[in-house]
Amino acid sequence: MDFQLNEHETRVLGSLVEKDIATPDYYPLSLNALVNACNQKNNREPVMSLGEDHVRSALSSLQEKRLAGPASGADSRVTKYEHRLQEVYNFDRREIAILCVLLLRGPQTPGELRGRTDRMHHFGDLDEVQSGLQLLMQREPALVKMLPRQPGTKESRYMHLLAGDIPDSVGRAPSPATAVAVPEDGNRLARLEHELLQHREEVGELRHQMAEFRKQFD
Repeated sequence: MDFQLNEHETRVLGSLVEKDIATPDYYPLSLNALVNACNQKNNREPVMSLGEDHVRSALSSLQEKRLAGPASGADSRVTKYEHRLQEVYNFDRREIAILCVLLLRGPQTPGELRGRTDRMHHFGDLDEVQSGLQLLMQREPALVKMLPRQPGTKESRYMHLLAGDIPDSVGRAPSPATAVAVPEDGNRLARLEHELLQHREEVGELRHQMAEFRKQFD
């Protein structure tokens, strides 16, 4: 892999992949639709506020890297854009769903990935998520790495490597001298809060899709 994506390229590429899988009827995307997808407040970490110039520049750079570009054969007066990850890497559904969430939301645990990929691919259990992660880690070069597990947590987080690697120390929690142990009850509460947030995000995405659908008849 002879390239590294910047944060704008990462967001544009992830947004294209997400819309390709989650809302295929509205894909490929016009520039305006892609800007809106990049700036969504749900399913994005961090939330960004990209303008057309930012997205245009990112598309130009992604096209040079052969990862995205104008859609060929699109029957439209407006130029529409598509990703080309499948042509470059020939991913299966597990790999593309996992990588998409990592592009849009940063490092994730297998449990988070299982919940947040459900609109794109249903993983029956965590073993299936781990299997998809292993495929991405075993690529040459590797596209995903596991970060050091933080004290008080049961799952390690995984990050994509399309934007380059980071030192292991960046993903490491504070040293034992400063780390605070999280009681089991705290873990249960954190899981419940996470599940509630996840459900809210899914409802938000459904509302967004319904709004896009209704625009066809306005």
